[in-house]
Amino acid sequence: MTDIHLLSASDLVARYRRGTLSPVEATTAALDRIEARNEAVNAYVLVDRDGALKEAEKSAARWSKCKPKGLLDGVPLSIKEHIDVKGWPSRYGSPVVPASHKAKQDAPVTARLREAGGIILGKTATPEFCWKGVTDSALYGVTRNPWDPDKTPGGSSGGAGAACALGMGALHVGTDAGGSVRIPAAFCGVFGLKPTQYRVPGDPASVSSLLSQAGPLTRTVEDGALMLSVMARPDDRDPTALTSDGADYRVGLGDGVEGLRIGFWDGTRLIDFDPEVSAALAGAAEVFRGLGAVVEPADPGFDNQLATFLAFWQPMTARYLEGASEKALEQSDPMLVRSARKGAEQPIVRHYQAMADRGALIERMAAFHRRYDLLLAPVTPVPPFTAGRGIYGPEGDAYRRTWTPFTFPFNITGQPAASVPCGFTAAGLPVGLQIVGPWRAEALVLRAARAFESVRPFAMPE
Repeated sequence: MTDIHLLSASDLVARYRRGTLSPVEATTAALDRIEARNEAVNAYVLVDRDGALKEAEKSAARWSKCKPKGLLDGVPLSIKEHIDVKGWPSRYGSPVVPASHKAKQDAPVTARLREAGGIILGKTATPEFCWKGVTDSALYGVTRNPWDPDKTPGGSSGGAGAACALGMGALHVGTDAGGSVRIPAAFCGVFGLKPTQYRVPGDPASVSSLLSQAGPLTRTVEDGALMLSVMARPDDRDPTALTSDGADYRVGLGDGVEGLRIGFWDGTRLIDFDPEVSAALAGAAEVFRGLGAVVEPADPGFDNQLATFLAFWQPMTARYLEGASEKALEQSDPMLVRSARKGAEQPIVRHYQAMADRGALIERMAAFHRRYDLLLAPVTPVPPFTAGRGIYGPEGDAYRRTWTPFTFPFNITGQPAASVPCGFTAAGLPVGLQIVGPWRAEALVLRAARAFESVRPFAMPE
């Protein structure tokens, strides 16, 4: 039998329904896995063992009466550190936020998962204010890759990605404002989805809501679809969220990709690639051809969108650090402080120019999707690199040009985009394939991801 800690959420619920497994057993297995493996990877920064077991006992009682609370009743899961869980600290990985700062209520995504019966194990690591594509901070230390602890799991949802791959819970909440779900999914060899902008209700006070979306990190595509079905339910605290139609994203998941027209962008026009990553991506495109899709080379035609992205992102970081004392700033990531200072100095006209650039990019991608149902693209052009390594040269923020030019454009456009594991390097490090769809087409992105998974099952580390 598969180890309990590696069972999918869908498998867990099916076993609860049959009475062959208890939520207490599943939650205990996840907590034991955290205890056994977390020290090596530093995925969790807070674990509530007693609280999780109490909730598991309540879930077991509901299942014994055949009255589950919701789709996720008894499923162990994690929440990214900066997302509010009532009564728990939300420090955003930053010494700027005092340890005494505790959430007065659940964030919308936390509330939806809890209402569905999910059991919250704890919180996972993020870099300071989720600001970069690796996961380390002065507050929580360095988070490491589950396939090789010398490597990074990516970021900013690196704790969630590492926890997911190692079976420290079945479902994991990440957020993605520039690649922060998709990069950890690619580097950790799991499934991750950034939904359409505004699909998942958030805290309307969030300064990153223009770019950021909460999304699932899971070990199967079906679990990602299940989790999104719950996360996307409405919350009146966020009136900007897309009107929910109560969709169950598992419906039609197995319909395949036969006859779909899919563009494959190898990305080499923008940047140099690790040859093993290029080979894995090309192989993935061939898999889709074998599944009956019409796949052809297709460059969406935009250049590196870093300047537009930073015109949004740097003022956001300025807002994060606004009012912080010089003493606190001395403890913060110096490159975050540099970004914030640039953002504070940015003229307002630059923001409006970025909005115009965003509109043009949205129009370009809308035209692309009139011809192609989906876009296949890299997540990153490189495999996971050394954890905790300084990743900046004299160019500062321009480092993003070297390994993240394929994720943040789709935060600018707001399109749904997923990462699926598509192979490994000779050193045993995962490679991710990005599947991008038009606005509101999460169901199609999930369907394509499931088709790929059906012939290339995802492997997990020991």
